[in-house]
Amino acid sequence: MTLNLLSVFVPTFFFVSITPGMCMTLAMTLGMTVGVRRALWMMVGELAGVGLVVVLTAIGVATILLSYPSAFLVLKYAGGAYLAYLGVQMWLSKGKMAIKMEEEVKPASKIELVTQGFLTAVSNPKGWAFFVALLPPFLSADSSLLSQLSILVSIILVLEFMCLLIYAAGGRSMKSLLMKNGNVKAMNRIAGTLMLMVGVWLAFG
Repeated sequence: MTLNLLSVFVPTFFFVSITPGMCMTLAMTLGMTVGVRRALWMMVGELAGVGLVVVLTAIGVATILLSYPSAFLVLKYAGGAYLAYLGVQMWLSKGKMAIKMEEEVKPASKIELVTQGFLTAVSNPKGWAFFVALLPPFLSADSSLLSQLSILVSIILVLEFMCLLIYAAGGRSMKSLLMKNGNVKAMNRIAGTLMLMVGVWLAFG
């Protein structure tokens, strides 16, 4: 991959990543509720999902999936319903994701956080559409697909991780600001509403 191509690729995909969407909203929500450090587990799942989507897009699987949207339905609805359920629980200040004053509250497990991130990434039709539209122009038939993909996927994941951290840190800052006044219920309702939006967006977007 040439330097000129990289100079176009990096800003293009940074703009795609930094634009508010389901994954970034989820990162901000978890930054609020579980903190940036624990939100890293969600990011592991999300980055694995994004990497998978990029690879499948490059080998043409995405074209088939986009031609048959029913292939997404079960995953989309199940993932959306799960996230919406978590959002309602958070709005009611219940469940593992909600912000609680008690230290003994058991937080969401690492597996649950990884699963949330992965499901959100692979179930997002708009994510597939972005990669289908934007990735092919950066692939060359004259070079090895494997070597090109290795470089492109690495760059995409680094950019995505940076953006997830930015959103999670923003959520953490918002929590710190509101918690100064003891607004735990308000914080849970904001986070719950965002999570509910992600669930609905995932299922019907």
